[in-house]
Amino acid sequence: MVCREMQKVLRAYGEVLRLVRRLPEDSRPYYAKFARENFVNYREVDPNDDVAVDELLRRTYNHSLWVLNKYGVDESVAGKLKGICSA
Repeated sequence: MVCREMQKVLRAYGEVLRLVRRLPEDSRPYYAKFARENFVNYREVDPNDDVAVDELLRRTYNHSLWVLNKYGVDESVAGKLKGICSA
């Protein structure tokens, strides 16, 4: 269970970084750093706490959509992240 949740979070992080590459070049470093800092800040969350992990993944997806919309990137590119975060 714990290993599965950790893999899910790592897949979400990787997908967020792939989405950052779709942003304008001058904003990529900021959002890549922002994503890393947020994933590092929440590493203390208990992977056995399904509610907390699901909430963080939901926030990851929603915030990613907000950033994509801010820069006019079609949010359909976040389909894989949605699948990871809602599974």
